[in-house]
Amino acid sequence: MSKINLEAPFQSFRGKICKHSKIIFAQRGQTQYTSQICNPRTKAYSAEELARQAKFKSALTNANTALADATQKAAYETAFKAQTKYKSLRGYVIAKEYEKLGD
Repeated sequence: MSKINLEAPFQSFRGKICKHSKIIFAQRGQTQYTSQICNPRTKAYSAEELARQAKFKSALTNANTALADATQKAAYETAFKAQTKYKSLRGYVIAKEYEKLGD
């Protein structure tokens, strides 16, 4: 059996690559990730899904604003230390801002 030399993006790639898959490349810091989405979405997003995405985007914007303000950040840090559900302060703040937006 012959040996194959893979190009750099595919060296860490494992699994079957099929014709209908969508290969995704992402870089987080110094690490590059390669992944695939088998049977990617072909339908448009529904109105509910778009509303949920907009709500999350708003919560994310509000969380970034809250973390930029020193007094709000201090209050969130105090509340964050008292809980055990969330592992990061940013995740905790996003969740709380999302709750504030309601349904």
